[in-house]
Amino acid sequence: MQTVSCPSCGAPLAFKSHASVMAVCEFCRATVVKDADAVRDLGKMSAVLEDYSPIQLGTAGKAGGRPFTVIGRIQLRYASGIWNEWFLLFDDGTNGWLGDSSGLYTITTQRPLGETYPAFDMIRPGREVEIAAGPEAQRFIAAEKRVARCIGGQGELPFRVGEGWEARVADLRQGRAFVTLDYSDGDRPVLYAGSAVTLEEMQCQLLRDEDAIKASAGRYRGKASSLLCPQCGTSVKFVPGVTPNVVCQNCRSELDAATPAVQVLRAGERSGDDRFTIPLGSTANFGGREVTVLGAMRRIDDEGNRWNEYLLFQPRGGFSWLVETDEGWWRAEVMAEWPAAAGAAAVRLDGAAYTHLYDYTARVELALGAFNWKVAVGDTVRVSEYQHGQVRLAGELTPDEFTWSRSTRVASDQVRAWFGLSRKAVHAPPETVAARASVGAQAGKFLLWLCCLNLVPLMFNFSGAAPWLFVGLLALALPPMFINNE
Repeated sequence: MQTVSCPSCGAPLAFKSHASVMAVCEFCRATVVKDADAVRDLGKMSAVLEDYSPIQLGTAGKAGGRPFTVIGRIQLRYASGIWNEWFLLFDDGTNGWLGDSSGLYTITTQRPLGETYPAFDMIRPGREVEIAAGPEAQRFIAAEKRVARCIGGQGELPFRVGEGWEARVADLRQGRAFVTLDYSDGDRPVLYAGSAVTLEEMQCQLLRDEDAIKASAGRYRGKASSLLCPQCGTSVKFVPGVTPNVVCQNCRSELDAATPAVQVLRAGERSGDDRFTIPLGSTANFGGREVTVLGAMRRIDDEGNRWNEYLLFQPRGGFSWLVETDEGWWRAEVMAEWPAAAGAAAVRLDGAAYTHLYDYTARVELALGAFNWKVAVGDTVRVSEYQHGQVRLAGELTPDEFTWSRSTRVASDQVRAWFGLSRKAVHAPPETVAARASVGAQAGKFLLWLCCLNLVPLMFNFSGAAPWLFVGLLALALPPMFINNE
């Protein structure tokens, strides 16, 4: 460890890793560069947005049996959101990175790169990429391609980075294997390889607890942030630093909440039916942990089928989804481990084959609340679904990202119990209710016509038939009444 004095304020500044070339003074935010035996002040670095990540400087854990300590962080923003890169110092003196994006974690270390690699502009999410990451070239699936800018940093870092520094990166996956190609310094990328991990697998210690997270989330040093819609003044619930993209539930304005000065990106317009079964801000208890409904989105497919998706957040558990369809309710989570192709009509995961169900394009018809990526009405995604028993896998593809999610069925009674909803509140999505109402109306018209037709002979022979006529009318009238009121 090397300890120096900050050239800006004189506070002690420790370099724990020999690989670190710069550090951010925690007192005055000066960016201090280590140059031979001297240090230089390169100016102020913006404070990171304190978000809902449980990771912090000093957090310790293990990766592949190797102990590490978190000694630095850079926070990056791209077109659709924000993520953290935590700089790790392993006990053996080597370094690595812990990627932290919306509750999904990856650990990577720098590896030698051969002569086989793609140009940045040629990478397309969802397509195979071949790289020489070892003795032989390996094939991965492109998951995401981002051009991002640094918006803050803290602690030690292995290269010079300041506010506005641009990163060009592509993430690749194969099962749990994870690779990042970093093109920030030129056309030949730097290769970082590792795997997807969880907090439990890393056996992390010195994490921030939920009370500390809630107390500090959304704060820059010395500045507290509260989100009131600049258009209408409505208070909007969101997760600072994690859900920077917000749609006001009152006026539908799209807001940028990545900084304390909330900005309006686009004024909103009210649509027709904007009712959701579960209100925004609702909370539920999942296994002893509180989750909050941050956002609600309605999607429509090529054939006009609609369904609702609710974004759930739990500080230690990250994000998940509750999906309301005409087939019932599903709980979905983004997958850290990707399935492998098993022929043209199936994928394989954990030894089980998932059979292809259908492909379709899903379009956002309505979005309200806060989201961990930029969402707007009209956004489309190409979806491929697969099923094994009561479990479904869905691959979702956009021009910038490819993800996999896993869904399992949830009983409507369980949804009611979670959120304290009445039986009448938990209903099918709008198009299903409308379809039932339409069926009831059509049935009613048909039965009324049939009733009138049967009245013709009764007009000529009414004696003794009145009671039976009354019973018949009830039998004809009651079914459509129940259909319409269901």
